[in-house]
Amino acid sequence: MFVGIDLHKREAQVAIRNDDGELIEETRVKNEDLEEIAEEYAGGEALLEATTNYYYVYDLLSEHLDVKVGHPPKLKAIAQTDKKTDRLDAEELSRLLWLGSVPESYVPTDEIRECRSLVRGRISLLQERTKYANKIHSVLLDNGINCEVKPLSQRGREYLDELDLPAPWDELLSSYLSVIETLTEEIDVLDKRIEERAEGLRETQLLMTIPGVSHYTALVIYAELGDIDRFDAAKEVVRYVGLNPVVRESGDSRFEGGISKNGPGKVRWLLVQAVHTAVHTVEDPYLSRFYHRLERRKNSQIAAVATARKLLVSIYHMLDRDEVYNPPGVTA
Repeated sequence: MFVGIDLHKREAQVAIRNDDGELIEETRVKNEDLEEIAEEYAGGEALLEATTNYYYVYDLLSEHLDVKVGHPPKLKAIAQTDKKTDRLDAEELSRLLWLGSVPESYVPTDEIRECRSLVRGRISLLQERTKYANKIHSVLLDNGINCEVKPLSQRGREYLDELDLPAPWDELLSSYLSVIETLTEEIDVLDKRIEERAEGLRETQLLMTIPGVSHYTALVIYAELGDIDRFDAAKEVVRYVGLNPVVRESGDSRFEGGISKNGPGKVRWLLVQAVHTAVHTVEDPYLSRFYHRLERRKNSQIAAVATARKLLVSIYHMLDRDEVYNPPGVTA
């Protein structure tokens, strides 16, 4: 049996085909009731899209079914219908499963999921804290204060504490500062958890031998890349992270543009930051030589991105070979 599941936050539309490809059942159920369908068609196959809440359902169904997770953009690219309803989506998922035409997504292990939750949780808190820092800038502008203030710095906080603003801006400033303080405390707690997790994993221990790579950066890279064995070559990792150049060909012409920027943007950003640290702070000879040579020919931005790509290739080989950072021409 082939079970197509169009998964939503609380409910799912289900379409089931037999071995001949005929639709034999269509139903809509609550997500927690999907286990009953899995038990009824135990031994069959199931397909659902990679959505934000698919982990729980994947684990639930895997007890009874061979579950595949489809890559959403690729599924849409090969689907034959332009219509968009839950029923038709479930039918199409079951059809693709029956045809054996499923572009699958990587399903991370429990460990990878935990690491992703930790680092993504920290990112969410940082974004929230930045939002309140921006609110403080708005309060200052409302009162004609145009000087540069960094609410997250010690000096900025001291300056803000001494301000005497009229109501209601004084209360707003106090509230925003209080929220920032609470968020900072929570970020500090997560930082300790991240450090503990990074210290306990072989992969992140290897990554932290790279100049400029901290516990947090190492755990983000490990969590977002997942099992390195799922990549057959370094170029696949580069493409996954979105550091591959966009190539356009027409006739005898070939043009390489900017990078594709597909995949996890946070990894790209952290790799570039690691490059700046390695080149400008610790002066790692392997990355510095490459960076400065390209900077002279192009510019600093192109040099940083290209060096980040070179660093990512090193990361792939380190994890694939279980080796510490020891690039060519550099004594360990």
